[in-house]
Amino acid sequence: MASFRRTLSPAYHSRQYQNGVGPFSVSSNAHKLGANSKYSSPFPSLAAHVVGLRRFLAGVIIRRYARKGHWRRALVRCFICFLLGFMLGLFPFGNVVDDIRRQDISFEIKPPHVNAQLVPQDHVLKREEGFVVDPVTLSTDSLSTVNERFDYVPRKQLIVVTPTYNRALQSYFLNRLGQVLRLVPPPVLWIVVEMNSASMETAETLRKTGVMYRHLVCTRNSTTVKDRGVHQRNTALEHIEHHRLDGIVYFADDDNIYSLELFETLRDISRFGTWPVAMLAQSKNKAVLEGPVCNSTEVIGWHTNEKSKRLRRFHVDMSGFAFNSTVLWDRKRWRRPTSSPIRQLDTVKEGFQETTFIEQLVEDESQMEGSPPDCSKIMNWHLHLDDYGLPYPRGWLLHKNLDVVVPIK
Repeated sequence: MASFRRTLSPAYHSRQYQNGVGPFSVSSNAHKLGANSKYSSPFPSLAAHVVGLRRFLAGVIIRRYARKGHWRRALVRCFICFLLGFMLGLFPFGNVVDDIRRQDISFEIKPPHVNAQLVPQDHVLKREEGFVVDPVTLSTDSLSTVNERFDYVPRKQLIVVTPTYNRALQSYFLNRLGQVLRLVPPPVLWIVVEMNSASMETAETLRKTGVMYRHLVCTRNSTTVKDRGVHQRNTALEHIEHHRLDGIVYFADDDNIYSLELFETLRDISRFGTWPVAMLAQSKNKAVLEGPVCNSTEVIGWHTNEKSKRLRRFHVDMSGFAFNSTVLWDRKRWRRPTSSPIRQLDTVKEGFQETTFIEQLVEDESQMEGSPPDCSKIMNWHLHLDDYGLPYPRGWLLHKNLDVVVPIK
């Protein structure tokens, strides 16, 4: 049986497979492009990169049917798909800028939905510093018809200064005052000052109250109780002035009794506020009022005893006034005539520390505010309780059993 075979000329074979490269090989085209000066590139490095890229793409397309290198083919295809997807992601379709401008974008952080009291605008009480919300609860049905408005007014910080020292009733006094301050809405800063060194008993008591506090130490030498309290309060005033603490400063001795209403009214003070204090005189067995007489918030007179009414300028107890802390370190705001620091004086007689200190804060009664209006409420009581010489265990801890007084029958 005869067979026919088409015979190709040697010229055809040599032209098709010369140097092992086909007619569509990249090397031949690159050789032709480089040989022809008409099409030569003025940037040799750029032309080399273009030639390399063409060689790579041509090799991928031409050798897609090769028998060997299947894993290479799959890897190249994955790389090409990844490259195309990455380029499409960089150049999205459509005008994205216009789409963003059409949307109402808000960067306000909205809190999660909670059960809260909603107050309409009609029940909002105006004050000097903003709006105070009247706590009126609305029903669910009326929420859709009421235009609510909420204005948050931050509370002023209360800076309570308490001088203390080691004695039998110290733990009782500090715990009682700490529990009252714990009920006061924050922010409240309790500055407790001790003499010479900070005792472990006081530090332990302050930690257990749960009130934000600062435990300071006064290093001044003092021999009398009067001078000790003055130096301790001055240490707290130096701390407030140095750190520029902003708030209402109140001197609260640990042996006095305070109502919760007193600390609530302190935040209404603008510069200097005062109120009457009930003082228990143990010698006469009676209570004496000391403080301002007010017409609304205007101070028009003073409650005092007969001995000191002609000597003191302001008849106020140490726990019967409070003032803005910025008076200590912001002289321009309050137009203070001198830049000398405001401190209590230990060179005056006992009972005159209050009036000499107040004279540095205000000029006269016109710069004072009666608190509360009409000064008609007694909100704190000054008690003179002496516990000197009473024995008590160190740290209020019993390290050994005591003698039995009443045996068990």
